[in-house]
Amino acid sequence: MLSDWWQKNIARLTDPSCSLCGMHIKREQLLSSHHAFWCTHCRSTIIEHNRCQCCGLPTESPQHAHCGACLKSPPLWNRLYCLSDYQPPLSHLVSQLKYQRQFWHARPLAIELAEIIDNPAPIITCVPMHWTRRIWRGFNHSEHLAYFISHKVGSYFEPKLLRRSKITRPQRGLSSKQRKTNLNHAFEVADRPIGKHVAIVDDVVTTGATIEQLCKLLLDVGVETIDIYCVCRTTLSNNNKSV
Repeated sequence: MLSDWWQKNIARLTDPSCSLCGMHIKREQLLSSHHAFWCTHCRSTIIEHNRCQCCGLPTESPQHAHCGACLKSPPLWNRLYCLSDYQPPLSHLVSQLKYQRQFWHARPLAIELAEIIDNPAPIITCVPMHWTRRIWRGFNHSEHLAYFISHKVGSYFEPKLLRRSKITRPQRGLSSKQRKTNLNHAFEVADRPIGKHVAIVDDVVTTGATIEQLCKLLLDVGVETIDIYCVCRTTLSNNNKSV
């Protein structure tokens, strides 16, 4: 796996190309940005700014900061930042990061996400992974994303704030009701946070069942403001491949 990483980065240094479309990145873009992993065209077409600040779902215009559903019944978290829906080409990168152990995708995805976070939480944590699944996968992809985001925005990284105490079925393919039931008593607070404003990092948010469980735990121990940082935001009806 380490040799794959070296091959990936050596190729990028000798012939820099967009990791999304494969096109050559112009020299002026490389000079203007130290993290030019995507070409200008891909960045402009993928990152969507017209989204509800609470749930992260698309809105009709930038003037609609909150959708009607969130105005009527706000979620437990304060803000949700994401890059795009769970669709190609970002869905491919997330899948490669998560299931194919291509961990080098974490840094560019995290840096691009950090660029749109206008008010970073002082403490950043991640969705925890059960230790058995972590051994099987080799690493927690959400932890990698959280590490690079915290480094970019200058926040304190606390990966062990939350703990997964129970093995559960994968969320992939489950209905909204099944996802909530599946996560009952699956998490616990491992260490009390040192601040009142915390951000939780995950790769994809679908129904919000996972982050809702984590938000309840943090609110119960005194956290007052919770933000969600995710690469993709989707709905169960649009795509059943996310987790």
